[in-house]
Amino acid sequence: MTNRANSDPGEQTVRVEIYNQTYSIRSDGDNEYIHQLADYVDRKMREISSGTMTVDSLKVAILAALHVADEYHQLIGQQKQVDAQLASRSAECTELLDRVLKHKDITPQELETDQSM
Repeated sequence: MTNRANSDPGEQTVRVEIYNQTYSIRSDGDNEYIHQLADYVDRKMREISSGTMTVDSLKVAILAALHVADEYHQLIGQQKQVDAQLASRSAECTELLDRVLKHKDITPQELETDQSM
């Protein structure tokens, strides 16, 4: 790893290896994170190449990119579901809180009777 004099003093060059190729990546981020990303891409490419008959690294890279894009979009869908559930529960809590605040001068027994109606 070498640091280069760039326009951004925090930017540095990180060398990573993906699918037997070395790449120099300029980043102002965490070097360990960059290495983790590269390792992930390398693993995906190796998984794809072991499951297909192609040795063309470009085709392997495209198939791996499609696999990663699928994972990403699946996670986005899951996150949307979680967000919707959270919004629903939040609305329920707000409604309950509004009811409690409306009836704050009423005893708990009267509130229970009011809710059962």
